[in-house]
Amino acid sequence: MKTILLIHTGGTISMQVNAETGAVVPAAQNPLIVEAEKLKKLANILEIEAFNLPSPHITSAEMLTLKQLIDQYIVEKNIDGVVITHGTDTLEETAYFLDITVDTSIPIVITGAMRSSNEIGSDGLYNLVSAIKVASSKDAIGKGVLIVLNDEIHTAENATKTHASNVSTFQSPQYGPIGFISKSIVHFHHSPNYRTVFPIQSISKRVALFKVYAGMEPDLLESSIQLGYDGIVLEGLGQGNVPPSLVPIIEDILQRNIPIVLVSRCFNGIAQDVYGYVGGGKGLKELGVIFAQGINGQKARLALLIALNHPDPQNAMNHIFSI
Repeated sequence: MKTILLIHTGGTISMQVNAETGAVVPAAQNPLIVEAEKLKKLANILEIEAFNLPSPHITSAEMLTLKQLIDQYIVEKNIDGVVITHGTDTLEETAYFLDITVDTSIPIVITGAMRSSNEIGSDGLYNLVSAIKVASSKDAIGKGVLIVLNDEIHTAENATKTHASNVSTFQSPQYGPIGFISKSIVHFHHSPNYRTVFPIQSISKRVALFKVYAGMEPDLLESSIQLGYDGIVLEGLGQGNVPPSLVPIIEDILQRNIPIVLVSRCFNGIAQDVYGYVGGGKGLKELGVIFAQGINGQKARLALLIALNHPDPQNAMNHIFSI
């Protein structure tokens, strides 16, 4: 039987509906902890509660704590896999952070729930059981951090929350899941091509994220630099374009050796240097804007944050963004 480290962090999966107010709130005791006997039938479970936070309260500091916990248990306990329960609002960000900072081949699986533990149709325990099955599967080895909900297996790089309340909220636009769970099997039908890992020990830099919109004012970008941010990520228009009003400030920021990463704000497709008009991707690329392909804005922000906190930031950026 495999040894699985089970880390609880909070979120809807550990919450309950208050009968009087109807509000979903953290339970006095994590309801999943009382399910220990059921989980022991699946694996040898080492269960810890790292913290008990709604996922909007999660920051890069908590993500780093999880990374350090996993590193510690890999060395000290000879574990075969890791399962993390997490709120869904920022689940994809924690998953991606761990995917590019934890240097291991053992399965790391993150799961959550869209319905709290005492709601009709609660999906938390079911998703947790599925996640433990995946973390125990030999076929999950070497595939990086995985997101498991609603019988589907997604990569941390591609999965994103697409619906505010539906149980099938996690999807991988353009790519789809890489596997699924049935009652008796864990099945992978394809695998990620590669994985870049950059372990970091601390986080001291800050990266701002802006969604570009029609007529966007340049003072927003200028203010982030005045506030001491070390990098900027822009969710650009279409294939990677911005209003002409932003071009002078983008050039000024780049001349200060502050990196700017550009992704598309579109749900599908990638940012690339195609258009040659003022504010078009071709001119931005020539100025030195970094084009990130295949990840959304929130993940590009984490990627740049990790690169800037690496001992060799330029090398890290070159590899993470394939410059």
